[in-house]
Formats: sequence, structure tokens, C-alpha cells
Amino acid sequence: MKHVFKPGDIKEYRSVVKPEDVAAFHGVVVHQVCSTFALARDIEWTTRQFVLDMKEDDEEGIGTYLELSHQGPAFVGEEVTFRGQFVQFTGRELTCTFEVHVGDRLIARGKTGQKILKLDTLKSIFSHG
Repeated sequence: MKHVFKPGDIKEYRSVVKPEDVAAFHGVVVHQVCSTFALARDIEWTTRQFVLDMKEDDEEGIGTYLELSHQGPAFVGEEVTFRGQFVQFTGRELTCTFEVHVGDRLIARGKTGQKILKLDTLKSIFSHG
């Protein structure tokens, strides 16, 4: 594993809210705004960018937690900026904080955890027998 980041380093991802990102359950739309679960997907992608730069070819990242406080709406067609910040890497676990904005408007904030493990270890964890 490569130790290439220090606390405070940033990764950003931008995405436009699409109709398939709205809050809907079993085909029924609840709100015409970006859902919490769509935000979670893109937050995980944002902080995964650290893992992609850190892992070796025989390693992979796996999410360990996501703390997400959804604080405001993002409407279909709006560009959302996801900003992940490297907090620490201890043992094999990476901790990041994040904020999500539309322009100056705060949409969400929180924290993610990921571990970088050997592929053989993950294969063992994911085996069914």
C-alpha cells in the first residue's frame, strides 16, 4: 500500500442530479430532489478516490462505515460538488470527512471509513463456504 496522502488532502467529484437520483421507493417518487441514497453512492465514490491512489495491484478497498447528515435539497439538473478530505490512515483503515454543496449551499456532510485489504483476504471474507 502506498502512503501518498496527508491529513487535509482533498478529492473532489462533481455530478449533475439526474431524474433517476430522486427519492423514490419501489417506483414511487417521494420527492423530486436528490435522494440520500444517491448522495451516499457519490460520497463513497468521492472518498474511494483516495483508495484508488493508495492500493497496490493485489489490494482493494472495502467500505466500513458512512455517517451522512443530509441537510438540504439538491434539485434535478443542479451540479453537486462532493469534497472528500483525508483525515487519517491507521493500520489498514482510511478515515475521510466530506461536504456536499450546490454552489454555496450545504447539502450534506459526514464521515466515511474504508479498509484496504489484500485481494486474497477479501476473497476469503466473501466466500460462502
